[in-house]
Amino acid sequence: MNKILTRSWRKVLPVFLISFSLFSCQEILEVEPENALEENKFYQNQFDADAAVIGIYGEFMNLAQRHVLLNELRADLMDVTANADNNLLELSRHNVSLGNPYADPKPYYKVILLCNDALTNFDRMLQENKLDNTEYNQRYSDIATLRSWLYLQLVTQYGEVPYITEPFVRLADVRNLERFPRLAIEPMVKELIKVMEALPWLEQYSTTNSLVASIDNYATAKFFIPKKMFLADLYLWDGKYLDAATKYREIMETGGEGNFDMYRIGWSAPTETDVAVGYTRYMEDDAFSLIDNELDGWRSIFDRPIDTWFNNEWIWYLPFDARFAPQNPFIDLFSNLGGRYLVKPSERAMNLWNSQVQNNGIEYDARRLFTVRTVKGQPVIFKYLYDYNTLSSGFNPADPLNKSGKWFLTRAAVLHLRFAEAANHDNKLKLALGLLNRGISATYDNPNVSDERFDKDTYYPYPYNFSARNTNTPYYFRDTYHKNVGIRGRAYVQPKVVPANISSQDSTLLIENHLIEEAALELAYEGHRWGDLVRVALRRNDPAYLANQIYDKLSKANDPNADMVRQRLMTRQNWFLPFKWE
Repeated sequence: MNKILTRSWRKVLPVFLISFSLFSCQEILEVEPENALEENKFYQNQFDADAAVIGIYGEFMNLAQRHVLLNELRADLMDVTANADNNLLELSRHNVSLGNPYADPKPYYKVILLCNDALTNFDRMLQENKLDNTEYNQRYSDIATLRSWLYLQLVTQYGEVPYITEPFVRLADVRNLERFPRLAIEPMVKELIKVMEALPWLEQYSTTNSLVASIDNYATAKFFIPKKMFLADLYLWDGKYLDAATKYREIMETGGEGNFDMYRIGWSAPTETDVAVGYTRYMEDDAFSLIDNELDGWRSIFDRPIDTWFNNEWIWYLPFDARFAPQNPFIDLFSNLGGRYLVKPSERAMNLWNSQVQNNGIEYDARRLFTVRTVKGQPVIFKYLYDYNTLSSGFNPADPLNKSGKWFLTRAAVLHLRFAEAANHDNKLKLALGLLNRGISATYDNPNVSDERFDKDTYYPYPYNFSARNTNTPYYFRDTYHKNVGIRGRAYVQPKVVPANISSQDSTLLIENHLIEEAALELAYEGHRWGDLVRVALRRNDPAYLANQIYDKLSKANDPNADMVRQRLMTRQNWFLPFKWE
């Protein structure tokens, strides 16, 4: 173990990508005690603690395929192909049998038990002065947040799960479920909020932390879970909308006053690159002038190198490197050239994109083209494939052995949509609709105000106090959010409308419908969809909200089970996977 560990990221990063070579579950969780790793001989200094963190995230990466399938195939935007086996078909049809490997909770608990182990040893290291307060606070908070994120994922998939925080529990011991409390979604969320609110550190790792480095073309700062984002998500699940909006806003402010682009869904000049849907200047009416390359336009969110615009959008992602295990699972899952092509976009998803109208009158959402490509006559989910099936090679793998890629976890669009969801339920309907549609400047452009210095401002208290002035008097005065264009504005599609003659309650529900639909258009296949459907169905106490969207997917696929599945999902307990340990 000590031979593997070094004091250099150049040595540790491959260990991270090799997954659990430092903390193999085989070593810690399943072997006899006399052969297990002796933690008190390992946790001796900061670099041992770093190796523990890296090893846990390496094991975490093995959940990538499972995470995407459970959150997308069980929802309404993803469907199986003819190549899929019965296990995947069961996920899509919500009739999962006990032996289905995708329903196995053990892979999540492998990571959770590693987290428990590390957290206990971090406590000991602090007491023994092997970590100082800052070193401890940052590492402990990171791993505690990752464990909490795993529990939220588990409980939204299984409905009720054992909540284990004890150290040194083996996987085999978890089958004795009576030993551990079982929490459903609502109590789990409240318990996780308590854990998160008690953490000593909610910022990302500081730039001076040894875990933050740039080595072998990897900048590690965004490999680690964004703690404020996760706490905000918990508040959103718990109906604490002001608290949620406050934490989301703190993340929006990451770039400070001088950075108008970081996490702010902004525009750029027509002659500059950005991550918005766009057309060649002066050719906006020509469908063939759509900007479609790896360095400019909306497609580049998923295809561009790790540069400024990538960092303006992405809050959390993890890399797969072809040189190391675990192997990128998305090529096998999605690609029909070099992969097994097991899942594809649903007809429901395609209809949603095709029902939008662009600002130039073209009747489809260009995000569809960048999310789904037609390859050899088949629709292929392409967000994860740009590094492999390159367009310049005619969708063929440029290098079949190079299966590098990324696991996309959360980004600025998620941040804005969820902030808008919280604002909508906190009676800030105009702001929520503005962030969805055209952004702050267009929404708060008051024609009755002639002096621009006093226009384009929400005039709300924090966290809803956005201003978007962009004036020459005073000379070139630019408010922080003057470039904000909204999610649909950046996507170049026409805004959603809320009739003026409906009640505030009906407006709130309609805006929420628009926001969740927009999340489908913007975030498809990024692992958010099932959670969105469950959260809204629980909030409304309306199983039909979830059941109808799954039904729509199956019926459009001519699945004879569509009616039966809808009827089954009208009962909340049938939303969830069977929790079976054996």
